[in-house]
Amino acid sequence: MPYLRAMKGKSITIIDFGSQYTQLIARRVREQHVYCQIVPYHQPPALSSNMGGIILSGSPASVNQAQAPDFPIEQYAGKVPILGVCYGAQLLAKQNNGTVENTAHREYGRAMLQVVEPSALLHGLSNNTQMWMSHGDTITQLPPIYKLTASTDKVRVAAFEHHTLPIFGVQFHPEVTHSLEGTQVLRNFLFDVCQLQPDFTPAAFINNIVEELKTELADKHVICALSGGVDSTVAASLLHQAIGMRQTCIFVNNGLLRKNEYEQVLDGYRQFGLNVIGVDASERFWKALSGETDPEKKRKIIGGVFIDVFQEEAQKLHNITHLVQGTIYPDVIESVSIHGMGGNIKSHHNVGGLPEKMHLKVVEPLRYLFKDEVRRVGRDLGIAEQFLQRHPFPGPGLGVRILSDITPAKVKLLQDADAVFINALHEYNLYNTVWQAFVVLLPVSSVGVMGDERTYENVVALRTVTSTDGMTADWGRLPYDFLADVSNRIINQVRGINRVVYDISSKPPATIEWE
Repeated sequence: MPYLRAMKGKSITIIDFGSQYTQLIARRVREQHVYCQIVPYHQPPALSSNMGGIILSGSPASVNQAQAPDFPIEQYAGKVPILGVCYGAQLLAKQNNGTVENTAHREYGRAMLQVVEPSALLHGLSNNTQMWMSHGDTITQLPPIYKLTASTDKVRVAAFEHHTLPIFGVQFHPEVTHSLEGTQVLRNFLFDVCQLQPDFTPAAFINNIVEELKTELADKHVICALSGGVDSTVAASLLHQAIGMRQTCIFVNNGLLRKNEYEQVLDGYRQFGLNVIGVDASERFWKALSGETDPEKKRKIIGGVFIDVFQEEAQKLHNITHLVQGTIYPDVIESVSIHGMGGNIKSHHNVGGLPEKMHLKVVEPLRYLFKDEVRRVGRDLGIAEQFLQRHPFPGPGLGVRILSDITPAKVKLLQDADAVFINALHEYNLYNTVWQAFVVLLPVSSVGVMGDERTYENVVALRTVTSTDGMTADWGRLPYDFLADVSNRIINQVRGINRVVYDISSKPPATIEWE
């Protein structure tokens, strides 16, 4: 179910040529409460009444190279407004017999933009404003159909527009924060040029999607696999508003959750009215994992047992036709090969294999939302902050934070240490300052002295990172006094641990999780 009808009104289509900034363009457009979609360049979208404008993204490619990414701009010119950004601007020029060259005048980083001709796109900008540049090729000759509107010290053609049609090109990246007035450029395009309305709000989304779900599901019965995270929780809540008790949620305890998490999450779900079944399958998971140390094999075992447990519980129910998943927009984008070769970056299904095994239709009400938008929708639904602000938690749970074979004793040890850490973060009001925080149980023992006794016990590593999307991350700069207090608490309160270390690795080159 695509649920595009839930996005009423005109929207922006972003043509992706493989830029690292494409998702950022979409986020900046969404921040203005305008709906947008990202489409690979090799899948030109059909013109429709709700297409309000097109943005051509940047690209790591050169428009002059063999098999450069291309797009039939002429099919849309004059029918909808067009904005080309960096590569998109160069493509506009090249397709109309302009000249794009690899010259010595490259720009990477900050550049000062001077407006040289009045333009609807650049209206309201300061006389000398900082924009972010990232280009090797340069437009050295504009086609006659375009006029120059802005330059920088190094590059003459920094912005241009068509003499008569709403077609614009900018060499800079208005979507990045280093472009100090980039938001103004995007707002000018969205509201002055495209004449769009800022009607993409959480409340509007909820009203539209709930009505659509009511129509699509009618008298159908659905199941939802809950994880305790924000995506599945918001998805289930939307379905609950639409079809009520015809949705059955299943929350499986794989024995690798955080301390008391199974009981707390179940209680939270029931408090806001979800029809939820709790299944404690801890012993089953531990037995299947016994003796296994290989990280990838552990993941596969955990995923396989989960599918079996979930399927067994689902088969106890009757007339189930659909499966609810918390798929969000980055998952959808990453599942499409930009270069059209058919290879996916990753599967976007949250519960791998279930639809095929169980012959259910998939319901993905959040598939066109970013994570921050999901959280805003959740707040409008009245979902408790304990769910909305919960740090990301891996599907295999503590199974990838115990760097050896998994036993109930090791799980308890890690749960206790992790609880001390997370509780302290809340106590110091630091939990929401980091993107993710957790403890890792290392496969080594350390000599220590506790009282008058010599000890040989476990070592744990504390890990916090700051990030926006998890693709890159920096280690969290927590106060030394806090770290000293947490270390002292863990060693004193968790029997079996005598040493605490702090991970100060960034991603890349490290990953966020240790396995």
